[in-house]
Amino acid sequence: MSTHDDETPFDAYREAVDRPLTRLFREYGPGRLGWFASGMVANFVARMASLVPPLLLGVAIDAIFVGEGAFELPLVPGGWLPTARMAQFWFTIVAIAGSFLVVALCTWIYGVTANLFAHGVMHAVRVDCFEKMQRLDMTFFDDKETGEVMAVLNNDTQNLERFLDDALMNSARLLVMVGGIAGVLMYLNWHLAVVALVAVPAMAAFTVWFMRAVEPRYVRQRAAVGALNTRLENSISGVSLTKTTNSEAHEIGRVRQASRRLYEDTMAILRLSYVYRPGMELLAGLAFAATFLVGGLWLATGTAPGPLTGELSVGDFVVFLFLTQRIVDPLAEVSTIVDQYENANASSERVFGLMDVPAHVDDPDDPVDVTPVEGRVTYDDVSFSYAESEGRVDDGADAAFDESVVDDVSFEAAPGETIAFVGPTGAGKSTLCKLLLRLYDVRDGSIRIDGHDVRDVALSDLRSAVGYVSQDTFLFDGTIADNVRYGHFDASDEAVREAATAAQAHEFVADLPDGYDTRVGERGVKLSGGQRQRIALSRAVLADPEVLILDEATSAVDTKTELRIQQSIDRLTDDRTTLAIAHRLSTVKDADAILVLEDGAVVERGDHETLLAADGRYAQLWRAQAGDRETAAETLVDGSG
Repeated sequence: MSTHDDETPFDAYREAVDRPLTRLFREYGPGRLGWFASGMVANFVARMASLVPPLLLGVAIDAIFVGEGAFELPLVPGGWLPTARMAQFWFTIVAIAGSFLVVALCTWIYGVTANLFAHGVMHAVRVDCFEKMQRLDMTFFDDKETGEVMAVLNNDTQNLERFLDDALMNSARLLVMVGGIAGVLMYLNWHLAVVALVAVPAMAAFTVWFMRAVEPRYVRQRAAVGALNTRLENSISGVSLTKTTNSEAHEIGRVRQASRRLYEDTMAILRLSYVYRPGMELLAGLAFAATFLVGGLWLATGTAPGPLTGELSVGDFVVFLFLTQRIVDPLAEVSTIVDQYENANASSERVFGLMDVPAHVDDPDDPVDVTPVEGRVTYDDVSFSYAESEGRVDDGADAAFDESVVDDVSFEAAPGETIAFVGPTGAGKSTLCKLLLRLYDVRDGSIRIDGHDVRDVALSDLRSAVGYVSQDTFLFDGTIADNVRYGHFDASDEAVREAATAAQAHEFVADLPDGYDTRVGERGVKLSGGQRQRIALSRAVLADPEVLILDEATSAVDTKTELRIQQSIDRLTDDRTTLAIAHRLSTVKDADAILVLEDGAVVERGDHETLLAADGRYAQLWRAQAGDRETAAETLVDGSG
């Protein structure tokens, strides 16, 4: 059962991120600050202009309608203002209309610039996250599941966009409105302003409490989103297995459990919000009621109540009522701003947690030039375990995980030779070959290509020289031609057809209604396993690498097709170094050398005839596949099968 305490190395990097939103501006603000500044200025002007109509209304009431005050405005020279009553009336109308026009124009400018800034940052963050993900070691993907990575790329970046687009600008609007209203009220009557603004310190303290209480809950909610995405992605990807094993109820239960966790974490946030939002509105409402009470008594009695002194005009009282009501809305929005801030803070931690995961497999500072590659491959006392590849410290908690997958393996393949690896499942055959591509790095020993340690070679040079055909064939959703030329995107249609012909794929492709333009579906689901393998082999043929790795490349085809593909493979491997992993020993009996692996170690080596003569593990496997039932049974009993 998943718990909130489940942690991975990725979570440790996330927790180490310091001031993530500040880092967001520091790393992604430069180059976009013009849009941000324009939006902030437009927002400021719009909010200040929105304060003009209430102020003009108060002045007009006192000077024009009541006739008890001067027609004067703060920061406006008296010579600019009309003196005749009707002129003052029309001036007020025009000024109010003009202020609303300024508000509309500046709000439009703010909306455009804020969105350009927010979406520009979101785009850059998403692309940088994906680029970082592409450069991470395979150990990261062994540990993290697809759904959680997708949550970072989609949900978390969207949270950042909402914060930059809405919360940030609303925060500025709040500060301007509260500051502007407070300034106007203090200018008109500072005694009554103290009453109107008395709730602001209480609101600030209430907000600080809410932010501290809600932050860890947002962190848990973001983790729950990732867990649910992972569960949904796994369930949808494995829907065929679910149906064929009658396990729909089991999958529904697992999704229900993950969704329940998200529900509970979300409700934990909302329970605080249910207290915070009404509390803020209550404080703001009490401030408005106090203003009306004190100001109303002041006007009704003609005397300042209590310790207050001075005079209060009808116009000033109307302005106070308008502006204290105006202050309620932005203060009540603090809860939404805090929600978006905390959500963005938790999301930015996850984004930068991903950014900070180190790539242990990376290009050397000064890579050696191995071109042109001859194809000599040397393994010298190579050992590997997944624990060390992630930089973990062996505390004995997971001994099975920490034990060596490859243990002290040595061999050499001369240019043009074929070295085959056989052995039971889990013997380390695939891992041994992946080390050549530096999908992982060795723990001890070294792997050399043409005498150069692969860790001293640029990854692009190394992987361009080594082709890899996996037993777990992956095809992208696109056409057959797109998948054949993947990695060599400028290959001509003729080259694609020639590669497919060499891999025994052209015949079935030509029989399809759309031929090479046939879409294969997600993960190639519209093709059979054997067809997918032939497409993958076509891709390797097109790449024409100097070193070729075949990881059970014909495991999903029938015997007849296997024989035809094997003939193509023989031609393909005739002049290049080949490392072949085989379950069917017949496909590698002509290899220059065959290595038998068990528990990551080489227990036998030699060519086919030599190993048969030795009558060891290889001979037992050969006889088992040749149909010797008694030997096969013995092999299974002693665990060597």
